[in-house]
Amino acid sequence: MKVNEIVKELRALSDEELVAKIKESKKELFDLRLKQSTGSLEQPSKIRELRKNVARMKTILAERENGGEK
Repeated sequence: MKVNEIVKELRALSDEELVAKIKESKKELFDLRLKQSTGSLEQPSKIRELRKNVARMKTILAERENGGEK
């Protein structure tokens, strides 16, 4: 998926759904880091992708909180 498509999907979610998705992603990130430390992680790039998606979701929440101002 392209970044623009991901952002569009995230913007379509409500605040509650975004918070739930952030929690879910952070749990998945923890699990991936655990796998990485044991040496059983097959896709190391997945960690970076998840970190960026969490940052995107937090940015969208902050924009909504600030009224979309830059």
